[in-house]
Amino acid sequence: MARGRRPAVANGGEGRPVAPGGKYYMISVVAKSYGIHPQTLRLYEREGLLRPSRTEGNTRLYSEDDLRQLEVILNLTRDLGVNLAGVEIVLNMRRKMEQMRQEMNEFVQWVRDEVERTSEAGVREKLEQALVKLPPTHVAAPAPRD
Repeated sequence: MARGRRPAVANGGEGRPVAPGGKYYMISVVAKSYGIHPQTLRLYEREGLLRPSRTEGNTRLYSEDDLRQLEVILNLTRDLGVNLAGVEIVLNMRRKMEQMRQEMNEFVQWVRDEVERTSEAGVREKLEQALVKLPPTHVAAPAPRD
């Protein structure tokens, strides 16, 4: 391996297969749109920062998601002066944060479901098993202030 090079992407650098129905852009169009050289896009792919889809003829096709990722990369490198190693760290942290957010949302939903399930069944069960059965209390609304 050449000095300073990272190993190729795990899937052999082939990118993702093209999903039907989405918009895709060729490397020349993307490079021109963002004012970068096509070799820069190839470098980002080689470094594992972008994973464009590939046609059967091995042509790179960039999806809307790829373009959003490219915009983040360009923002970090151009505007914030982050090098590619730093970009990789930031992107990994963003992925992990998104995964944690999803896991947290699932956990919160599970807790809500459990509270709802146990509160319905639990209240009835507690009333039936209570040592001293109390009549239900009615909470009076506070008197309106004049």
